[in-house]
Amino acid sequence: MAHVATWKKEMVSEIVKDMLESPVVAVVDLHGIPGQQIQSMRAGLREHAILKMTKNNLMLLALEEASKEKPGIEALKDSVHGQCAIVATDMNPFKLFKKLEATMTPAPAKAGQLAPVDIVVPKGPTPFGPGPIIGELQKIGIPAAIEAGKIAVKKDTTLVKSGQPIPADVAAMLPKLGILPMVVGMDLRSAFEDGTVYGKEVLAIPDDYYSTMFATAAYNARALAIEIAYSTKETIVPLVAKAFREAMGLSISAAIPTKENIEILLAKADRQMLAIASVSGYSNDAIAARVSSAAAAAAAAKPVVESAPAEQKVEEDEEEQVSEEDAAAGLGALFG
Repeated sequence: MAHVATWKKEMVSEIVKDMLESPVVAVVDLHGIPGQQIQSMRAGLREHAILKMTKNNLMLLALEEASKEKPGIEALKDSVHGQCAIVATDMNPFKLFKKLEATMTPAPAKAGQLAPVDIVVPKGPTPFGPGPIIGELQKIGIPAAIEAGKIAVKKDTTLVKSGQPIPADVAAMLPKLGILPMVVGMDLRSAFEDGTVYGKEVLAIPDDYYSTMFATAAYNARALAIEIAYSTKETIVPLVAKAFREAMGLSISAAIPTKENIEILLAKADRQMLAIASVSGYSNDAIAARVSSAAAAAAAAKPVVESAPAEQKVEEDEEEQVSEEDAAAGLGALFG
């Protein structure tokens, strides 16, 4: 058998120990993060997590060894590739994802890196005064000219399309223009907890996702309960109010007088009487005066109604706001 260096055995043992002692184990991508920044990020995680970086084959060996006591953790082996590290933590996978997501920061591009998005130099002034840099800008395809004593970009210019490699001269110029197209930080690839492996696509949930989902479900459930007349402490008030409105409408339609609707019934009967008198030509000085007055009032009120539908809607809405006590009392009077 080939000799295995002692430090490798010790490293594998340390990683296995961390994995077995921590409820959550994750694999994070460290590609493109400078060493000094990694150390800073590691310090920020120290209170709740242990970050171990070593050769990928040693991490794979550690996962294989840990799987003997923690079945299922070997599924993380699919995430061990490129520049990565093992994180052992007491944070749940979702909190860990948010913690690592906070480490993401803009960074300058390096020659040959693939552009994550279209790299666009916006139209407008630059911080440069007149000088040879105008030629450098024009060389990489940026239309530049001197305006008001400053070099200015004459129009929005896309230097590199998303997914294309960034040329060396473009990579050198972008930081001078204040453009940092890359994002570096600890990117969580997958996490293991209680026999389940969570991928990044599962953990990347907006902060308000569940609160919005539950609020929508509660709203829809309440609406359904009211529709099918299912009484609960949340629906009883709108149900009683709805029943009162429907009972009031029925009593008015059927002309059943109560103390709640008598004025409405009399007003309705008066309007019907005036309409019949107007159509039939019934001659009576008092009624004729009423018909003329009603016609004049309707003509005067028409522009107001057309110009103020919002106010009418507000009044209608206010009329529909019925308290539980009033509604219950009204129902008793209508059918008691």
